[in-house]
Amino acid sequence: MSDVGKFIEGIGRFQKLHYGDNPALAEELKSGQNPKAMLIGCSDSRVDPALLTDCAPGDLFMVRNVANLVPPYSLSSGYHGVSSALEYAVCFLEVENIIVLGHSGCGGIAGLMQSSEDNEVGEFIGRWVHIASSAKEKVLRELPDSSPERQAHACEKEAILVSLDNLLTFPWIRERVEAGKLTLHGWYYNIKTGQLKYYNREAGDFEVLVDRYSPTLLNARENP
Repeated sequence: MSDVGKFIEGIGRFQKLHYGDNPALAEELKSGQNPKAMLIGCSDSRVDPALLTDCAPGDLFMVRNVANLVPPYSLSSGYHGVSSALEYAVCFLEVENIIVLGHSGCGGIAGLMQSSEDNEVGEFIGRWVHIASSAKEKVLRELPDSSPERQAHACEKEAILVSLDNLLTFPWIRERVEAGKLTLHGWYYNIKTGQLKYYNREAGDFEVLVDRYSPTLLNARENP
């Protein structure tokens, strides 16, 4: 079966699950969307936010891009896809949560770590991932002698924090956060283990959000 055939079969299962077997949801979706959360994720094919969170249609307003980045607020000329999605989600849909979901093995962050003034990645990617250049600089400053793999993992997490900080440069986001109407979350997904961590601002570190598939439990299953 071709890949397209696989997708067509999947559409059939989707229609049965969310429409044929769930007419109430289908009726609800007809009237418009009312998501409580927006998620900014990576375009990586291995990290599908809807599958990862097991949510239903209408639950998440999503934007996916290379390295799950949020640019700082700017009214400059040009195209602002992420910013316009943020504006719609926050000012019109009035979501109550924004989640920035990063992950291990991110190709965009790997490209950022390998890039230099004389070696940019692609025509568009290099400039885009430069949004997280401060994350790269911090990692190289704090972990100068670490392996490239460890530096990349550290940068993946630091880039999430850069995006969280950039979210607060949008005046209508900061206003709602300060008023307690909007909460920002930083999540990090480990593809190897299935473990999900969240950024604990008080601790200043990423901590396990759901530990069902933490390395310790995985080892216990493999070595009973």
